[in-house]
Parts: sequence; structure tokens; C-alpha cells
Amino acid sequence: MRNLALSTIRVSTIQAEDVIRFSGPTSEGASAVLSAIAFDVDRDATYAATESTEGEILLWRTPGITSPPVSGSSFVFCGSFATPNPRIVSLRVLSELSQLALVTLTGDIVVWGLDECGKFVGDAEVQGTVESGIAAAVWSPDDSLLTLVTGALVILMTSTFDVLSEVPIETNVPINVGWGSKETQFHGSIGRAHLSADKPNGEGENLNLDDDGRPRVTWRGDGAYFAVSARSRPLSQRVIRVYSHEGRLQSTSQSVPGLEASAAWRPNGGLITSTQNEVRSGPQDARKSGKHDVVFFERNGLRHGEFSLRRPPEVDGSQYKIKDLVWSPDSAVLAVWIEQLDGDIVQLWTIGNYHWYLKQEIRAPGATHLTSVTWHPEASLQLVMTTPSQLITREFALETCSGANATGTVGVVDGDQVLLTPFRTQNVPPPMSSYQLKTSHSTAVTDSLDPCSSSHLSPHTQTPVHVSLSPSGDLLAIIWQWGRVAVWSLNTRIGPGSGKVMDPLLIWTTNLGDGDKLWRQVTVSNLAEGEESIVRVTILASGEEGADQANIHEIRFAAASKRKPKSEESWVVQMPGANGRIVSSYDYLPPFWQAFDGEIFEVNYAQDLLSPLCSFPEYCFWATCSVVQDFRLLVGLAYSGKLSCVIPGSKSALLASNANSFAMASGFVVFTTTAHEAQFAPVGMLAQHLKSPTETEEVALPLENRASLAQLSSDTWEKRRVERGSRIVTVVPSTMSLVLQMPRGNLETINPRPLVMEVVKSDLDSGRWQKAFLSCRKHRIDLGIILQHNQDAFMAGVSAFVDQVQDVDYINLFLTNVGRSQLSQKAITDVCDAVRHELEIKDLSKYVNSILTAYAVKSPPDHEAGLAMLLHLRDSQPDLVEDAVKYIIFLVDADRLFDTALGMYDFSLVLMVAQHAQKDPREYLPFLRELRALPQFYQRFKIDDHLRRHAKALSNLRRAGPDYFQEALEYLECHQLYEEGLAIWQDNEQHQAVLNAYGSWLFDRRDYKQAALVFVEASDFRKAMVAHERALEWQELFELAMKTKIPEEEIKEIAYRITEELLSKKRYPEAARVFIDYAGDLRQAVIALVQGMEFSEARRIIYLHSKPELLEDVVLPGAFENRSQLADDLNEMREQLHKQVARLKELRVKKAEEPDAFYGTEDTNLHNVDVMTDVSMAPTAFTRYTVAASVTSKASKHSSKTKRKMERKVGSGRKGTVDEEEYLLKSMSKLVTRCAATQAEVKKLLPHLLQLSKEHRAEGTALQQEFSAFDQELREAVGEIWEKPGEEPGPMDSWVARMQEKEKERQIDPIERVPKPEMQAVEWGLRLLRIRS
Repeated sequence: MRNLALSTIRVSTIQAEDVIRFSGPTSEGASAVLSAIAFDVDRDATYAATESTEGEILLWRTPGITSPPVSGSSFVFCGSFATPNPRIVSLRVLSELSQLALVTLTGDIVVWGLDECGKFVGDAEVQGTVESGIAAAVWSPDDSLLTLVTGALVILMTSTFDVLSEVPIETNVPINVGWGSKETQFHGSIGRAHLSADKPNGEGENLNLDDDGRPRVTWRGDGAYFAVSARSRPLSQRVIRVYSHEGRLQSTSQSVPGLEASAAWRPNGGLITSTQNEVRSGPQDARKSGKHDVVFFERNGLRHGEFSLRRPPEVDGSQYKIKDLVWSPDSAVLAVWIEQLDGDIVQLWTIGNYHWYLKQEIRAPGATHLTSVTWHPEASLQLVMTTPSQLITREFALETCSGANATGTVGVVDGDQVLLTPFRTQNVPPPMSSYQLKTSHSTAVTDSLDPCSSSHLSPHTQTPVHVSLSPSGDLLAIIWQWGRVAVWSLNTRIGPGSGKVMDPLLIWTTNLGDGDKLWRQVTVSNLAEGEESIVRVTILASGEEGADQANIHEIRFAAASKRKPKSEESWVVQMPGANGRIVSSYDYLPPFWQAFDGEIFEVNYAQDLLSPLCSFPEYCFWATCSVVQDFRLLVGLAYSGKLSCVIPGSKSALLASNANSFAMASGFVVFTTTAHEAQFAPVGMLAQHLKSPTETEEVALPLENRASLAQLSSDTWEKRRVERGSRIVTVVPSTMSLVLQMPRGNLETINPRPLVMEVVKSDLDSGRWQKAFLSCRKHRIDLGIILQHNQDAFMAGVSAFVDQVQDVDYINLFLTNVGRSQLSQKAITDVCDAVRHELEIKDLSKYVNSILTAYAVKSPPDHEAGLAMLLHLRDSQPDLVEDAVKYIIFLVDADRLFDTALGMYDFSLVLMVAQHAQKDPREYLPFLRELRALPQFYQRFKIDDHLRRHAKALSNLRRAGPDYFQEALEYLECHQLYEEGLAIWQDNEQHQAVLNAYGSWLFDRRDYKQAALVFVEASDFRKAMVAHERALEWQELFELAMKTKIPEEEIKEIAYRITEELLSKKRYPEAARVFIDYAGDLRQAVIALVQGMEFSEARRIIYLHSKPELLEDVVLPGAFENRSQLADDLNEMREQLHKQVARLKELRVKKAEEPDAFYGTEDTNLHNVDVMTDVSMAPTAFTRYTVAASVTSKASKHSSKTKRKMERKVGSGRKGTVDEEEYLLKSMSKLVTRCAATQAEVKKLLPHLLQLSKEHRAEGTALQQEFSAFDQELREAVGEIWEKPGEEPGPMDSWVARMQEKEKERQIDPIERVPKPEMQAVEWGLRLLRIRS
């Protein structure tokens, strides 16, 4: 559903004085006709050839498509060639050979060499001459083969002009489609007489008298086949013969009466195209209707469809001749060159859904005749035409004419009618449409404000050059190439009804005049202003020379009717460049003009000013504008597929580099990509991103943030997959639909989640709860969004929600979705309670199922309340109970509901649930009978115990009476309900028994501290003392011992027991305190302090109690023993340090010398080895990563426990593994920690070694020196081991550097994983020892 829109126009004219200047001396006064062109894609140039009446061919060069679009004379003379008959048959640039090849009708094949700039190298070289002349010559698409057709031969030559084959043109091959030849097939009663080729008086029948008799040659796009359309004899019918690229005849087409000379093979290889002129010969011959058809043939020669050219009936067939057919390189557009007496016309046709659309009609300027029509080989929609003196280039683009989002109307041009479909109300597949607007009669209406504008329309230019629908209103504007403009009010019916879907009304038309302007674009917008309606029409024109021109018309209508304009104003604004484009706008904004370099200008037509606003990175043919957050956001799509957005005063941002269509609607830029995705970029996000920071802010931004201003990530918005090749037709926000067109032409309407969510959110904000609910339900959106969007608003509007939705099933569906949502439990409960409360107020009997649903889905479910409501209904409305019970059983598992009813202690409710749940009575009746026989609270205890509600069961057992206390105590101990039991029997004589049971349970669990507290609470001090002793709480223990007045001997016994445990835990000061205070053993106290290196405390106690003998007996020998122990520790640490440092150095040397052997390299020969044998093999580099030799066949048999054990062994430091270095580093870190602990012990011992005796002083001096030396050695080793080797920086962008970076990521140095230990500089030594040493 796309139209061909004119993008750029270039006209280059060969000046007559240039032709005279470069012509030969004998050609003075001769006229030259521009008749052939050739494209040099590599050098971006176009070569043209002119034919002189005096027998001379002139060659010219002009810039190509990538050069700036300029008009005027840009031809540069290159060379000439003299021949008796200067009729040109072929002109071609051979890119690989850098040659320009010319073939003339007289049979000459001429070649010029080309340099890098496209200039001729040397004179013309005649490669050969065909004496009989050359009637047709066409090169293959890859320029490797040349097909020549003479009067009787088809000659195939190479690019070096060597002959490959010569085939007589009269040769025929019968059509064979797989079931025998036509002559041997059964033909019914007609027999085979009609197959005779020699019919009496048949020569010359149904011949086309306009046929020039010349053959036509066309190649298939892949160069595998070519076809020749020719007459075998002068009065015979034309036949199309297909040849292979080797020159072998493959097939001959069936006989088609009136077949004309033109022939064109569709580049994609599908069909061969020709034309058929069926001349009216008699009233009884139905086939000869006088119509002109474009017919198609398959490669085997069979006919395959056709379509009729739309020749007006008033045009005489003798004045209407098909000159040629030309396919665009992408096979999308067929150009039909029609020759007429009053000027040639080129029609452009496209196909969609097997229907051919007439998209453009191009009339030759000045009612002249065209001399050639062709397409550029690379620019797929660039049509190049030549007149006797001009080279005309017109570039087209396919665009979708979509209107206001309110109607979703799309217009498709098809000749003199516009096919209109409002997708909001009707989804009509093309080629059908909701309304066909005939424009040829409507435009003849005379504008009442312009009496001089009555038009005399040419019957051959009824196809408009451009159509436009207003993005903000229900208006259609059409412009014709010759300057006629018309605006319709479509009056589209939005709501349902049986009337017309559209009732177009022509509200304004004018004729801008022909002149030298080519009108190529129109836009229309409207604005309601009070009691008036303003319609603004902007028309863009291109002149043969000069810049673009914009004509702006503002027409004012009465708001009630648009049948007659009240007033009209018009302005003409000259643009600063050529081949620009008017940017459409979704809002009533001033016109915007985009220059060919992408710069956007605001057109202030009232003051005739153009103000530059911003710029796209490149020219965007498809562009639009919309107001977003008080910013004018412009979005444009370039030919390259880059989709950009920009706001005035900012730099553009790239949305996608592979987009193929886009639209703006519902607050999104919706675009499709060649990766078959539809993406939805929020316009608010784009506007925020494009806001330019001030200069100060921009300087303050980090470099990476400043760079991000020009790009946007598609990960920030939603996307979805679409069918391959899909393009956007239109977006209809009101129906939440996105209409896509597939490559084959059919339509697909989808409802993307972003569009649906925008409508749903708008409805929720407006309080349209039912509409939002139905939209979510229809499009499978989680109904929880109704609550999540604005929970406070929903809670305030619960009553309105229930009033609007009403339907019980809908409310049940909503509550179920809320219960399954990700909301918090409190939010779910609040919503369910609010809705339930509202339902109970409105109609309990109607909404009983919804109320039960609210109870069932709340978090946590309240099944008991639901069953309680059933009990209430059973008494008030018994007719509703049965259905309600069935419904709640449907909601909740029957067994679970049965247990809930049982837990309510109502046996009638239990029976009701069991009966409706169809439970087997043999399963529950005996159990219920047994329960009925029990006392009330003991019955409830049994029920709760059955339901495993142990705490509640214990409470009911307590209420059953004191006779059940022993059972309750056993039940409490069985289910460990001690805390619950303490609460139940808090003020009771059984409380003491519960405490004792609780304390015993804690004691058995070895929670001695808690057990001691419980025993104290129970006044069982003996057990409390035992618990304190086990917990080593000696203060509390002796407190209770003193309080209970335990004998002194028993206290000493307890003291010796607990000190033994304290010493085993290295709590030496506490043990010494117990020895002194409770055992009265001073000697053992001093020994404990000496063991803990608490010499200061030991000496204090000795002198406090006047026991100097303990100094000699305990302290002095103990000091020597501690010094000896520290010496042993130092030796052990020194030995560990030496071994580990040496091993680390060895490993690092090996790693530096043989890194592959150290890290291990993967053996590619083992990639395809599935099973390894159990035979032991020599260790390889691979085994460095394993703890033990691994066998693949056994590895799969390892249990999970074995695997966890192996994982724990990884990194254990086994020698030879790759983890050894890391293990050694960690061991060194632990050594530093151990050294710090030893340092603290040395610090405590040294002062006493200094003071006790000379021998002790000497040992202290030696200890200080030894530890100082080890400390220094350890510091140096740590510094050396954790020193990172220096690396010389290499070339940053080299391949080697990148590979080394990847290798470093794989081989992380262990020193990166193990942090360097910090050794604190602590003053631990004694200065006196340093002085005396």
C-alpha cells in the first residue's frame, strides 16, 4: 500500500553551440539528437551519445548519482565517431575492461579506453564490423557477453568480441511442459487441423502495422538466459525465443496475435514482459476488444497472465504506441514508454497481491518525444530519460500515504483514482479498498474563489504526482505534475452504521499553472480556531533551473460546513536549495523544509523567512514532526536505513541503522527493521535524551557520557518479532492496532503490548474501568495492571469499578489475576477485602461466587471465612448454598476444604462439603462418628491433632481439664511445644512441671546457658549448677553454690573440675582466679598464670601472699620454658618461609620459561575422543589442572558426595598442580598472621626476661635478636613475592596486543587473587636489651 513519490529531479541540457563546436567541419548546421546513455558506476559518471544528421556520433560525460543534484548544462565532450548511418544500437561501459563500447546500426563495434577519471584514452578503436548491419545489441548484466541480432542471425560474443555462437533466427523449438509435444496431444473434436502452420490466407493476419520490424533482446538478471523478440519473415507474427548463455535455443513462445516489439525480462527471473495490441476487427470476435495489454511469458514460452493499459477511450489507437518496456533493477517497478503525437508518456506500474497499480505518469517536457528510457543499474528507483537535447533524471521512493491516527485512513494511488481504507473501522485487504475516489472528474470543478482556474485537463496525465492525507484531520490533498491541486474532506464514518464508510467532498481546488515548474509534493493540515476551520496546503515545486519553491495556501471555512471557503490567502517562498522535501507534522505547526543535505528549516511564510532549526545526519526522505513535552521532535528515515531523531538546538540521535519503515503514534516512534522486529521507542524518552546540556554541563560530563548523546540503545524500549519483510502501513491508537504489509502485499493487523498499555493507562487515569478491563482481557494483558498502575486510585474507585464491570465472571477473573500477581501480600489482601466489602453491600446473593473468590485468592487465603459465609447463607438463603459450595470446591482443593471445615468443629458443614466433593463416605464417616463420641474439648484436641495444628490442639487439651495434663505434657514434649506450654500454663500449678521439662530438653540439646536459666526459674538449683558448670559460667555457678550453702569440700571439688576445663580452653587468668578464690591453691594459680604468660599477675600474687619460693620454683623455670617454646616457633616459621619462598621462585621461573607447560594447552587431537581407556598414561599439561589422574569413563560415575569432596581438594596445594602457587601465597598470608601473634607473646615475655636474672636477660637479648631478624626476613620476602613484574607497553591496536589481553584474562596471576598481607610496624622490643646487647 505504498505510492511512488518523486524525490529528486535533475535536468541536464546539451547546448546547441557545444554540438556545433565539437562537430566536424562538414557537420556545420547539422542537428544532433541525444539518443543513448551508458552508466559508469565505478567512476560515478554517465556517458551520452548524440546522433548527427551528417553521420557523426558525439560522446559526452556528465556527473553521476552521488554528485550534488544540479541542473543545467553539465556535459563534457569526450570524443566522436564518424559513420554513414549514425543510428546507435547500444552504448555500454565495460567496467572490468575500463572501456566504452558503441554498437551502430551499420554494424560497427567501436571501443574507447577510459582512465581513472572517466576520460577517453586514445582514439576510437573499431573492433569489427558486421556487413549486414546490426539490428539489436544488448550486453549481459555482468558485461561478459554481447548478443547481436542481424537480419537472419543471433550472434553471441564475449567481452573481447570473440564469437561464441551463431544461430539462425528462424529456428523454432516446440513448447514442452512435461507431457509431450503439442502435436501429439489429444485435441478433442477439433482435431489437429488447427495445428497446421500454413493456413490459407493466414499470412499477415492480426499483424501490428506499427511494428518497426526490428528485433528486441533482453537478458535475465542472472545472465543465464536471454530472449529475442523478432519476426522470422517480414509479414509473420512476432515470436519470443529464449536462448541460454551459450547461445542454444531453449524455447519458442506460443503464437500471440498482435504481439508487439517490446520485450523486457524481469530481473528477478520471473517472467518475460511484452505488449499486445488487440485491434478491433469485428463485432463477433470477443478477444479483439481493442485494448492494449502488457503480457507475460514464462521461460518455456507459455503465456502467464497480463494486465491492460489504461488508455482513455477518447484516444485513438493509431496515436498510441508502446515504444518500450523497462524493469527497475529490483523488479519492483515496470516503466511503460508510450509514444504519442502530442508528446510521449512514461507510465510506472507496480504490483501487489496480483494487482497492477498505475503509480506515475511522466509526460515528456514541452510535448516532445523521448529518445530513450532506462533505469540506473544501482539506484533501484532512479529513472533516466532523454529527449533530443536533455538528460532527465527522476528518482522515486516508495512511501505510505497514511492519515490521521483517529481514522487510520490510508490512500493508494491507482491511475486516476485513489483507493482509500479507514483501518479504524475496516481492514480491507488490497487490492480492494473501502472507497475508490475518482479524481479525473472531480478536478474539473472550478474553484469559486478562483474563476480563472477552470481547467482543461489533458486526458493522459490524470495520475497524480503526489497525494497526502492530513495527519491531524480527515482531509486529502492531491497534486498533479502540471500544477493542479485539489483538497477533499473525506467525512469518514467512525462509529458503526449502515451508511457510506466515506463521503468525500471536494472543498478546494486551484491551478498553479504549468510554466517551468514541476510540482512534486503536497501536504495538508487543518486547525479548528473558534468558529472557523483553517486548512493549510503546502505545495513544493522544482524548477528546471534554480531552487525549490513552496506555495502555501491558507483557506478558511466556517466550522459548521466546509462546502464553501470564506477566504483564502497564499504565499510563495523560495527555498535555498533544490530537491528538498516538506516535512509533514502531526500538529498544526509552521511548514518545515528539509534540504538535500538533511538540514531542517522552518518556513515563516508570512514574513518570507527561513530559519534553520536542526539537521539530520543525512537526507531523510521519510520524515515527520510532532510536539513532545513542548519540544518539536523530528524523526527521519534515510535511504540507508538509518532512523534518526532530533529536536531544535540539539544533535541528532540514531535510533536504528536497519529500519525500513516508521510511524509516530500513542507516544511512540514505532519502526520496523530488516531484522524482522517492530520496536517502540517512547517519544518522551527521546525528547529527554535529546535535550542539549549547557556548555558548562557538557564540559562537566564524562567523555563517555558526552559521546552517548548521539546514540540510543534499543534495549531501553520494547520490541517484538514480526514476519520477514514487514513494513508499517499505519498505526491506529484508538483500536490499539499496528497494520503491517508483507512483501507479497497482504496485510496483517497486530495489537502490540506498548500500544495496548498506553490505551489501558489512559482509560485507567480517566476512570473508564470497564474499557480498560475489556482491553486487558481481549489482548491477554495481566489484569493486575489495573491495580498496579495506581493502587490508591483503584482503592478509591472500587465502587465505580464494580458498577462498570458488573459481570460476576469478569470480577472473578480480576480477583484471580490479582491473587496471582507479584504484589505484596498486604496489597492483595487489601484489594480482595475492598472488592468483597463492596460486593456484599451491593448484592450478596448475586455476587456470592465473587465474594468466595475474594476469600480464596487473598494472601493468605481465608477459607474459614468463606465457609462461615456459607453457614450464614444456609440459614438465610438456602437455595444459593448448593451452587456456592460447588463453586468453592472448584476454587479450592476438596481435601483442603474438608480439613478447613473440620477445623471449624461444625460437623454439618463437614458433611455438606464432603457430599458435594463426592468423597467416599467410608473414608470419613467412621472418623466423624469416633469424634462425636468424645468430650467437647478433647474432641477438638483430636481434630486439631489430626489437622496438625499442634499448638491449638495443646490449648484444647488444657481446656479439657487437669485429668489430661500428663497426656498434655507428653504431647508437649513430643512436638516440642515448650514455649506454647509455658504460655498456656503460666499461672498454674503445672507451670513448674512444664519448666522442668523445658530445661531438660535444652540440657539434652547442650544449650546449657538457656537450660541453666530455665532451671533457675523452676527453682531447681542443683540442675542449674550442673548446667552452669557445663557452660563454664563459673561466676554464676559459685553464686548458686554460695546461695545454697554447699559444703566447702564440695565447693573445692567443683573448683578443681571447672579449672581443668578452663585451662583446656586456655582461659588461664580465669582458672587462676578460681584456684585462689574457691580452691585456695596459690601454687596452681601461679602455674596457670605462667602457662598463659601472665608473668606480671603471677609475680603480683606471689608478693601479695608473701610466697617468694614460688618465684624460684615456678616463675623462673617457666620463663625459660616459654622462651624455649618461642624459639621453636621461630625456627618452625623460618623453615616454612625458606621452603615456600624457594618453591615460589621455582614456579615463577618455570612459568616464565615454559608458560604452555605451566598453564597447560588444549590438545586439539583430543576433541573427537569420546572415551579414554583406564590404562595409565604419562602425565601431560592437562593433568596440571587435576588432582589425580582422571579417566573419562569413570568420571561420570562419581556421586555428588565424591564430587563435592573433589571440589574441596581443588586448591589444596598438591605439588605439581596449577593451584600450587595460589596455595603457597595463601600459606604465606597465614604465616604473617602467625608472626603477629608470636610478636605479641614476645612483647609480653621480654620485660620479665630482662628483670628476673642475668641468665634470663641473656635469653631475652637473644630472643629479641632472633625475632627481629625473622621479622625483617619475612618483610623482605613478602615484598619480593607480591611485587608485580613490570610490563612494557606495546602497540594498543595491534592484533598481538589484543591476543595478549585475552590470554591475560584467561591466565590470571595468583597474586591478583591473593591480597598482599599487611605487616604492621609495632614497637614490640625493649630498648634496654638493644643497648646492652
